[in-house]
This record gives sequence, structure tokens and C-alpha cells, in this order.
Amino acid sequence: MVRVNVDPTGALADARLREGMATLRGLLAGVGADLVDNDLGARPGGRRDLELLIACEDVEAAKKKAIDLCAKAFDTAPVSGVVTFISRGTDDDAHGVLSAFGLTGEVTRRLDDDGFDIVDVTLREADLGRVPESRIHTALEASLNCEVHIRST
Repeated sequence: MVRVNVDPTGALADARLREGMATLRGLLAGVGADLVDNDLGARPGGRRDLELLIACEDVEAAKKKAIDLCAKAFDTAPVSGVVTFISRGTDDDAHGVLSAFGLTGEVTRRLDDDGFDIVDVTLREADLGRVPESRIHTALEASLNCEVHIRST
């Protein structure tokens, strides 16, 4: 989920915000993305944030797509905010978490003796020197909701 402030200056009137939302919904349908509904007019100027659900493996590409769509819909200079990962616990989700850290790696799955998933992630040693393993491990376990083992090559 990419958060975007579509009206950082707080200059848009309620009618323009509604028009922009309608336009944005149409644009999102064309790219397979979705929007979490909220009442932008009720938010204070400068804090008119939208939450766009965009499937991606590249965080920067998702932010750019969100900014471009919002700029087109609202005719403003939107500002991206926090990116949150919504996870279903898939290998694609693991790759998405890795990409948020600027990493790539091999993700494999196996079952433990009790039938629970264990996800093995293999990363380059140089990458682990750049990003603390504990941060990667915590993010992966939270996203995947299973045991994660990180190895390096």
C-alpha cells in the first residue's frame, strides 16, 4: 500500500477533491490497482492522504506509479508517504520485503516435522553487511507469518 498526499498545499476545494477521487478510481481500474476509500474533504489541508493498493516487486516503481496517477487525477504535485506491505505470506511477498531493503535473494519453502512452513532466504554476504540481518529477519517473519532462516553466500 502506497500512501500519497494528493493536496500537500491544502488548496483543493471539496468539489475538486471528489472529482479527483472519481478520476483516480477510473485510472486505478485500468492498471489493476485499488483505493482505500476515505473522505479527503474531512481531512485538514496538507494531510489529504490516500492509500493506494498496488501490487509490485519494486517499491520505487509503485511509488512512482501512485504519484503519476494521483498527479493526473488531481492536477497537483502529490507527495508519496509511507509504503506498507500487505502480505498473504507468499514467496512474492518475501521478494517484496527484500526489495524494500534494496535486496534480491533466493526464497525456498519447506515443512518442519509438524507440518509448519519454514522459509529459507539466501542473500549475498555483501548485502548482509549493508542491511542488518535482524531487520530483514523481523520484516520477513512479520510478512510471512512463519519461521524464517537467512543464509548468505
